[in-house]
Amino acid sequence: MKSITIEGQLRTELGKKATRQLRSQEMVPGVIYGGAKEVSFYASAKALKSLVYTSEFQFAEVNIGGTVYRTILKDLQFDKVSDVLNHVDLMELVEDKKVVATLPLKFVGAAAGVKAGGKLVLKMKAIKVKTLPKYLKETIEVDITNLELNGNIRVQDIKADNMEVMNSPRISVASVVLTRQLKQEEAAAPAAAKAAPAAAAKAAAPAAAAKAAAPAKDAKKK
Repeated sequence: MKSITIEGQLRTELGKKATRQLRSQEMVPGVIYGGAKEVSFYASAKALKSLVYTSEFQFAEVNIGGTVYRTILKDLQFDKVSDVLNHVDLMELVEDKKVVATLPLKFVGAAAGVKAGGKLVLKMKAIKVKTLPKYLKETIEVDITNLELNGNIRVQDIKADNMEVMNSPRISVASVVLTRQLKQEEAAAPAAAKAAPAAAAKAAAPAAAAKAAAPAKDAKKK
């Protein structure tokens, strides 16, 4: 799985004044928790960019004074006005301790319902799981090959080996819906079927009338 390295510095001064000073130097304060002890640190906004501004799930190895902490991203705080990154929370990975992580979904295959003219709608991009660090991975694959028109794939259908899925099992993850054209065709079909007998009867009416008039004409001749 992808891993990035971040060079950090141990925070020796805490408090609002020290924090403002760090931010004025384009440094971002952060905390690493979940391990033997909580570690307050800071790193440059540039160094954190590849961790923060991505949809990928990845490990972050934070080097602080020669000690490397293997972590995952847990939370971010941004300035409400400037939208600048203000703080980062990282979870240290401990081999025999389960963690809760949000893993992206990767949809594979061509849905049967799309081949039939429907439209694929993806309703979730990621799911939350609880597992040991060794089972964490970049994505969880979801096979949509057998997804039919008006069908749904739900959280309970996702295969996530060695993981406990934290989302509600009945939530829809992906579905195939009717397109406007298919809806129009379906609506037109019953009307066409209903109109066919009436049209046939209308077409047959002149022939029936002619047949009925023939005996009367022959009788008149006699």
